[in-house]
Amino acid sequence: TGCQGVNGGGWAHYVGQEKVRPLTGFQHLAFAFDWQRPTRHMAGTSYWYLNTDQWRYEAFGPEELASPLGEGRFRGKGFADCLAQAVRLGWTPGHPGFDRNPLDLADEAAAAGRPVAEHVVDELKAGRLRFAVEDPDDPANFPRVLTVWRANLLGSSGKGNEYFLRHLLGTDAAVRSAET
Repeated sequence: TGCQGVNGGGWAHYVGQEKVRPLTGFQHLAFAFDWQRPTRHMAGTSYWYLNTDQWRYEAFGPEELASPLGEGRFRGKGFADCLAQAVRLGWTPGHPGFDRNPLDLADEAAAAGRPVAEHVVDELKAGRLRFAVEDPDDPANFPRVLTVWRANLLGSSGKGNEYFLRHLLGTDAAVRSAET
């Protein structure tokens, strides 16, 4: 079409990059483009760190990386605790978002005749709704959909293959580290 390799044109608008053709149509549903733009994607490193339970094997904590002149805010916390705080405060996206299905939350709000945001805030304040990142091992918070494009998570792309096998898939694992 004359637009391949040209900024802003074609499926591969930058030289050396390509788009996933099925994703172009699918992403409107997958990322709720009809509800909000831009979408907030969770960083892959944080996602896999939580969902493969790599946080269980940390040899040190965030307090060891903090300034000795600091207030000690990281004392007694793990990196997963810091990530959970960042998600709760809206500094970074976390997926899944809550320990309940967002469609159910929207239905509950509609049944109560309230805006969804107001309903969610009230549920959080009352303690009936929790952020999924606070308890990644609760089955309600397990990832439900996984789309992998041009990667081999269980062979080479997933850093910490043994954690993927043991904690994401539940197989007999070859994890050599002891949980901390």
